[in-house]
Amino acid sequence: MHILVDADSCPAIIKEILYRAADRTGTRMTLVADRPLTIPESPYIKRVQVRPGLNAADSRIVDLAQPGDLVITDDIPLASAAVGKGCLVINQRGEMLREENIAERLSARDFMTELRESGIDTGGPAPLSQKNRQSFANQLDRLLVRQKENTL
Repeated sequence: MHILVDADSCPAIIKEILYRAADRTGTRMTLVADRPLTIPESPYIKRVQVRPGLNAADSRIVDLAQPGDLVITDDIPLASAAVGKGCLVINQRGEMLREENIAERLSARDFMTELRESGIDTGGPAPLSQKNRQSFANQLDRLLVRQKENTL
C-alpha cells in the first residue's frame, strides 16, 4: 500500500498523524501539492510538487494511484476518481469513501456548489474537532493493520 495525500488542503495535524503512521509501519507515503512542503526526514515519506493550476495536484494523485493504495483527501471529485481506480479513500474526518457512498457525496457537493453559485451562503465545514482527529487516526490504524496482516 502506498499512501497518497492531497497535501494542498490537508491540515497540519492530519499530516502529523500520517507522518507518525508511515514511519511506525514502514508504509510509503507521498504528499502532493502545488506549493513547497516541509516534510520530516524519513525513508518512507516524500513530496511531489506540481505546477500551480486548477486540480493539478489531484490529477497527479490520480496518475500515481494504483489499486489498493490509500488516498487521503476531502476533495470529492478526487475521491471519486481514486475509488474508481480501486483505491481506498479516507477524508480528514476519518470517513471511508467507497463505491457505495461516493455518488451520494458527489451529488451533495454539486448541490452545495449550485447553492453557492446562486448567491446562497452555505457556510463551510466545521473545524476539525478532537473527535474528528481521533476518528481519522483510528481509521488509518485499522487500514494499516489490515494491510500488514494481508502481507504476512
